[in-house]
Amino acid sequence: MAGAGIREQREPRNPPDRRDQAARPPAGVDRLSLRQQVGQLLLTSFPGATAPDYVRRRLRDAEGAGVVLFGENTATRDGLTRLTRSLQRAARGSALVAVDQEGGPVRNVPFAGPEQGQASQADPRAAAREAGRGLRALGVNVTLTPVADTDFAGRAFRDPVRGTSEAVAGYRGSGVAATAKHFPGLGGADQNTDDAAVTIPGKPDLAPFRAAIRGGVPLIMASHADYPRIDGERIASQSPAILRRLLRGRLGFDGVVITDSIEAEAVIGRQAVEAGAERSVGAGCDLILMTGSGSPKLVYPRLLRAARRSAAFRRRVRESAARVIALKRLLGLRVPR
Repeated sequence: MAGAGIREQREPRNPPDRRDQAARPPAGVDRLSLRQQVGQLLLTSFPGATAPDYVRRRLRDAEGAGVVLFGENTATRDGLTRLTRSLQRAARGSALVAVDQEGGPVRNVPFAGPEQGQASQADPRAAAREAGRGLRALGVNVTLTPVADTDFAGRAFRDPVRGTSEAVAGYRGSGVAATAKHFPGLGGADQNTDDAAVTIPGKPDLAPFRAAIRGGVPLIMASHADYPRIDGERIASQSPAILRRLLRGRLGFDGVVITDSIEAEAVIGRQAVEAGAERSVGAGCDLILMTGSGSPKLVYPRLLRAARRSAAFRRRVRESAARVIALKRLLGLRVPR
């Protein structure tokens, strides 16, 4: 790999006033009940162009942070606008609304940019700026891009460090939060973790993620791959060594860590979806991305039971809820109540 090895370089720590968001949570987190704090860790999905009653109820009761939308939710411009407005009404203006909008074949909103995939983008900053404006006008406020991996399934930038840095800069100020993925990198993977267990045997190339963090990226998505050079027992999304010691500690990231789809084969091939979610939160993830509409019925009660049973897990939930609320404030959303 071209990037610096994990042991060879260390990023400087954040200044003391930014280092521990959990110690100084944003106003509002402690006004939430435990049920609501757990809810702020969950992004859910649903079928169709209209949000079901149970989704609106979760948002109304602050028992969900928001939603992730796919093609069946975004068939028309007017329909998507009506949908996102209804979601914000239900959430009293506090809903995260996410889409996967890399460009090319991974483009869940067909009438918003970027049209080209990352590998074909001559000006990633301009593409991201245009995409951010278009998505925000439709009521979307989180994009699960850019891909900060190197050489992954034709989806990476030709120059991953420059492209990632430029894309993050393009989204900054647009009202749409960018997400660098899939930490610590899927470069060289011959399969997608959605479909199979994946092992990255060498040291991942961290340089694009360093660039994203320097650029102030608000979210980073954790991979579900194995990285035996860093953690010989756990996939990245369940690894304290990767999420706490490497991402938070060495690289100094203090934003929101979101999982890749918790229903990925690399997760559910090893454990039940609810067990995978609990392990991810325990390891340091802040948002669980659920792409199966039935998953909240399993994941939410599991996390709530764990928080009621364990003081350490309650602290983790509070820490993550605080980060999610800080993200919502960054996007001009209301604090849930």
